[in-house]
Amino acid sequence: MDNMENPVAALCAELIRAKSLSGQEDEAARVLAAAMRRLGFDRVDVDSHGNVVGTIAGSAPGPCVLLDGHIDTVPVPDPSAWARDPFGGEIAGGRVHGRGASDMKGAVAAMTVAAAEFARRSGRAFRGRVCVAGVVHEECFEGVAAREVTAAVKPDYVVIGEASELNLKIAQRGRAEIVVETFGRPAHSANPEKGVNAVLMMLRLAERVERIAPPEHPVLGKGICVLTDIKSSPYPGASVVPDACRVTYDRRLLTGETREDVLRPFRQAIAELSAEYADFRAEVSFARGRETCYTGRDIEGERFFPAWLHTEDEPFVQAVLAGLRGAGQNPAVSHYAFCTNGSHYAGEAGIRTLGFGPSRENLAHTIDEYVEIEQLAKAEEGYRAILGALLPAS
Repeated sequence: MDNMENPVAALCAELIRAKSLSGQEDEAARVLAAAMRRLGFDRVDVDSHGNVVGTIAGSAPGPCVLLDGHIDTVPVPDPSAWARDPFGGEIAGGRVHGRGASDMKGAVAAMTVAAAEFARRSGRAFRGRVCVAGVVHEECFEGVAAREVTAAVKPDYVVIGEASELNLKIAQRGRAEIVVETFGRPAHSANPEKGVNAVLMMLRLAERVERIAPPEHPVLGKGICVLTDIKSSPYPGASVVPDACRVTYDRRLLTGETREDVLRPFRQAIAELSAEYADFRAEVSFARGRETCYTGRDIEGERFFPAWLHTEDEPFVQAVLAGLRGAGQNPAVSHYAFCTNGSHYAGEAGIRTLGFGPSRENLAHTIDEYVEIEQLAKAEEGYRAILGALLPAS
């Protein structure tokens, strides 16, 4: 199983060696684009964000199936903590080792090879198009760069390749970053009564927020809300009563929740405290992020990534299940525990979306990350089965 002739493992290793932190995916993009051309894709495009999209057309018009995988990775803070070079792409022990192996260069490699093999084995006797997208900046902005892909290819179906242990994912909680700020009045700490302490105001507000019962969903679970950071101003506050304080909450979203739904409990708590304390001032909003793509274009977005949910009895889900079972696989049906580009495809754009990928969720972002070659082989086989289920024969 360590054979470098395995095309999926070899491409996965090549992508791992192309170090690609968010905003620095240019080398991985070149590797992926070259592989697509080598494998006979009809066209390979790179958009203004740097997303790589390869297209293979069938012999007649029909639906478009997009296979989506991100090519950016999280950093490696301490390479010496790894047993192997995190960017070596070493193939050993039936595994491909390195940063991004499971999250998610293995899936991108399997998708790319699967699309080419599906076209070759079918003689292109299918209606529609297969597109494979290597998407940038997913680790920072789930779904934001993917908007460019949707605009370009207009998919009818999307398959997210995030790790699922070859099970079928039909749902995902969303995510929002909520920023709460309190505003006081500075004073010398020798005379605190002359000021208004913004941190004490924040403590009162945080205690009130902790009382808010999160909503629940029968499939997705709780809409968790967790305080993840706090910062006062000035900092360090040497002999100064802080005049501002900022906290961030990580809020896991459920289907149907709007921006107003999510902020309403915070606004209510602020209104209550404003009525109780004459000097209480606070604001709440969603965080915004801004980064620069390797192409030089800025990517910016509000950190509100919707949830999405399909049901197992929907025809396209049943078709995919039948296709996978026909290929000898027996996937369980469940949902992702984390956020993906599906927040855009399904949550924002309303496109029929599924998740199917090699490896385990808990290997993402870990030291000594790897993906099993057997999982890669079965994922490639599974993607071919999914394409056969969604693209009618011509």
